[in-house]
Amino acid sequence: MAKTVVLQRKPLSLSERTYLPQIVTGLKTTFSNMFKEKVTLQYPEEKPNIPKNYRGVPTLVKDPNGREKCVSCQLCEFVCPPKAIRITPGSVPEDEVDREHVEKATQEFEINMLRCIYCGYCQEVCPEEAIFLQDEYSSSGYTREEMINNKEKLYELGGTLPDQHYKWDKKKVAEGEGNAH
Repeated sequence: MAKTVVLQRKPLSLSERTYLPQIVTGLKTTFSNMFKEKVTLQYPEEKPNIPKNYRGVPTLVKDPNGREKCVSCQLCEFVCPPKAIRITPGSVPEDEVDREHVEKATQEFEINMLRCIYCGYCQEVCPEEAIFLQDEYSSSGYTREEMINNKEKLYELGGTLPDQHYKWDKKKVAEGEGNAH
């Protein structure tokens, strides 16, 4: 059978019975925090600094000439782990001469932000650098439909980014030089 052990408490001292040391310790903590720099941000007017490697909302971007960079290769749709991206390919309008080497264009492009896990695979796999993860981290809506970003909203969020490659412009220059020889 288990032996019962009774522990005897030592009696409280006068200061412990008055709780004065605990009150003084609490006030000391309060006063020390009163004079520290404030860390509270008045969100949404003030936003925290975002690290440069931050993976935020995926968006579509246009090149400096205002052309859509997405050529509907559907690699981002294929690589997306939660299947949040849905692309419907379409044909390139014949009146766009500067895109004559592009086979397809996007008819519809949707990203379901309720499914997106912000992994960044879509940005990494895009050969045209048409998808970028922006610094935006708070997206909200009242319905599920509002959380599905269509092509127009994705371009509105992404805007135009400087293009380091000028892919289509170089092809034009290269084709022009080839014909001159």
